[in-house]
Amino acid sequence: MLFWKRKATEEGEIKLPRPSDIPGMAGRHMVTEMKKDPDWVWKLKGVVRPADKKKAFYCRVFDETQTKKANVKVENWTSLDGHPELILWEGYFDNETYTARTEKFVKSAE
Repeated sequence: MLFWKRKATEEGEIKLPRPSDIPGMAGRHMVTEMKKDPDWVWKLKGVVRPADKKKAFYCRVFDETQTKKANVKVENWTSLDGHPELILWEGYFDNETYTARTEKFVKSAE
């Protein structure tokens, strides 16, 4: 007996992962390349969506405290589409080549 029903994904629709701790490649990029405070960076959360390669992803980084203050429930990548002011970093990382690059960065108070 099922106590809940999962929302079915539409045909061709990609099931996007829920928010989690900031992905390692994204965090390292923000700390080493962008010289952001590591204590700040590693407290952030991230949402990802697949890129064109198997081990590559686009990532959006956000501060959970800020999203709660703004009454924005982040369920996946698309949750932040209408709230670009809450995206602290947006980029691409490839776990096969160990590279990351910034696609977008929004200045924030650290």
